[in-house]
Amino acid sequence: MVARILGKLLFMVGILPTDKVTEVQRTDLVGEFVGHTGPKTRRVLKEAEGGILFVDEAYRLIPMQKSDDKDYGLEALEEIMSVMDNGKVVVIFAGYSEPMKRVISSNEEPMKRVISSNEGFCRRVTKFFTFDDFSTEDLANILHLKMNNQIEASTLYGFKLHPLCTVKTVADLIERETTDKQRKEMNGGLVDPLLVNARENLDLRLSFDCLDTDELLTITLEDLQGGIRSFSK
Repeated sequence: MVARILGKLLFMVGILPTDKVTEVQRTDLVGEFVGHTGPKTRRVLKEAEGGILFVDEAYRLIPMQKSDDKDYGLEALEEIMSVMDNGKVVVIFAGYSEPMKRVISSNEEPMKRVISSNEGFCRRVTKFFTFDDFSTEDLANILHLKMNNQIEASTLYGFKLHPLCTVKTVADLIERETTDKQRKEMNGGLVDPLLVNARENLDLRLSFDCLDTDELLTITLEDLQGGIRSFSK
């Protein structure tokens, strides 16, 4: 999301000719055999020209052991590095903190450990951003944003939150019904299954003879609690 916003901003101020963001992972860059990775990565770079190349789970490009000469991830990194000075593409490398820490054992910052696997990257990548995990209040705000900005294709389209489901009460509920480990692992991904399960809880809770349309489409605090407990199991 941040990469997409950055793409729009760089386009608006004239740094990039387009606002497109090309999102890739290891499988989009690395081939299975000798000689496959270079052309594959170059095709991706050509496609990304004029915009942003977003490399997700960047740590997967680095072999777990330095002696692993059968891994072609570093070749892909070298191809990316070769175009980072020409100004035709902005490259963003992203990844979870813990896997980044495990890539190369050193005292450097997590992202720099990945970048330090190739000396050329150290001088080309100079900006590092760390995003903290969402707080329970953040998660409650995300939940409200999702409920208030639904598209017709959404399984929750037409549903609404009960007035008692304020940001504070939802935040308190998440704090009470989830563990630190769950919130750390799921982070923002906690909200979607919570809402889907809450809607299912609403369906199960109501009787077949319920004729109140408003009640049929209103997710309550009880439903949110049931939704959390469903995936917590």
